[in-house]
Amino acid sequence: MNINSTLFVQFVVFFILAMFTMKFVWPPLMKALDERAAKIASGLAAADRGKADLAAAEKRVQTELAGARDEVQKRINDAEKRAAAIIEEAKRTAADEGARIVAAAKADAEQQVNSAREALRGQVAALAVAGAEQILKREVNAAAHADLLSQLSTEL
Repeated sequence: MNINSTLFVQFVVFFILAMFTMKFVWPPLMKALDERAAKIASGLAAADRGKADLAAAEKRVQTELAGARDEVQKRINDAEKRAAAIIEEAKRTAADEGARIVAAAKADAEQQVNSAREALRGQVAALAVAGAEQILKREVNAAAHADLLSQLSTEL
């Protein structure tokens, strides 16, 4: 065997192997590699979309939380204002009720004073009549002298 013929045969075998590999082995291998690269790329794209969606969701959550905090603060302020208004209304109502009670007590006291005065006038008139009877030593007719007695009670 000659080295040139061996080299030539090896060259032909290598060329046939290379052609066979390029025709039958290489395309499925490249197809598998391309599919794997596409799957990896789509996975990375989905991960990026997921991160973007997560960031957008976090931003929406923060916005919603801020809005909820503002709403809660507004409701608290409204409740405090309402409570202050209710307290003021209760104070006014209590003051009005107190004034009414004081006025009723004054009216009752005035009525009692007037009834005591009337009772006192009646007693003074009776004492005056009794004193006049003693002075005159005779009985005074109350029916006959009603005008005089009423005038006397009014002056007292």
